[in-house]
Amino acid sequence: MTSAEGTMAPEQAGVAGAVLVPRLYTTDFEVIDRIDVNAARDDLDAVLSDLRSDEGKQFDKDENWHVDPAAMPEELRKEFVDLLSSSLSAELSSGTLYAEIKKHLNNPDTRDLFALMSRDEARHASFISDVLRDLNVTIDPGIPAQEQRYSYFRPKFILYASYLSEKLGYVRYITIHRELERNPDRCFHPVFRSFEKWCHDEFNHGEALAVLLRAEPKLLGGLNKYWIRFFLVDVFATMFVRDHMRPEFFKALGVDTTEFDFEVFRKTTEITRQVFPITLDLEHPMFRSRIERLWHLAESSEAARGQGGIVSLVKRVGYGFARAWTWLRLYFLPVKPNELPQRVRLTPS
Repeated sequence: MTSAEGTMAPEQAGVAGAVLVPRLYTTDFEVIDRIDVNAARDDLDAVLSDLRSDEGKQFDKDENWHVDPAAMPEELRKEFVDLLSSSLSAELSSGTLYAEIKKHLNNPDTRDLFALMSRDEARHASFISDVLRDLNVTIDPGIPAQEQRYSYFRPKFILYASYLSEKLGYVRYITIHRELERNPDRCFHPVFRSFEKWCHDEFNHGEALAVLLRAEPKLLGGLNKYWIRFFLVDVFATMFVRDHMRPEFFKALGVDTTEFDFEVFRKTTEITRQVFPITLDLEHPMFRSRIERLWHLAESSEAARGQGGIVSLVKRVGYGFARAWTWLRLYFLPVKPNELPQRVRLTPS
């Protein structure tokens, strides 16, 4: 899940032995087990078939896989390692969560969904770890398994966040893939050649979670619309801020960070019409200015952190309040109602 990225000490980013601490979650497994997936039997069978066919299973280094860490500019390398490390943390977090859910389910169909998704996340994590080793980065998992702490997340929050993160991940990967397909000279690392296959997994995971959400209509109506709105705003805003903190990465791709993010927002919004009864109004005149203010406040907070001392602390507290207020103003912008389609399933575009 995008929102489930772990943490790595900033001074350790990009060095051997960096400590990665993925966020781990637990939930009320019985609630998920009670979802009547028979309400979407045709779509469920199609999703299970796609997951079992395992189109994304080959993440192999071919004969053209050559990496010279010293050839990458230092700032680009730091940002690239930070991105890969965050992705690894998210894969570990999601994979652990899906595996835990699978262990506690009795419904064979739902259990298979989470087992297959957990399989994919483990494969992704292994591949990213291998890519990081090519960059002379080894990751320490940080906390022994027996000492890891799990945060409780309500089942509906798990479904909202996981669905949105999987679909957003699909759109990000396929957008980068197509950009580099048109401009192969900008492909500064061979990992990007794996993005198309990676997209199959992300897309299918989103479809599996869409089936579960649509099979439980109460999750998509009433006051739950406000929770859906919360996750839409939070996931989009988090992505926007994090992307703008990696300017060298997007410069190397040859894309404008803001335009890239808004393209991802628009495509993701179109996809989420299959499930969510509302969409954010991305064209509202205040949407862009408020999400950009969140980024600028985050930059200012990071600059203050580097100053140290009590003045730094006071500044960061002030920026924290300003970010919270700006986030709320973003949340309360008008949204657009969406009439859900009769069929859940989508096909990759």
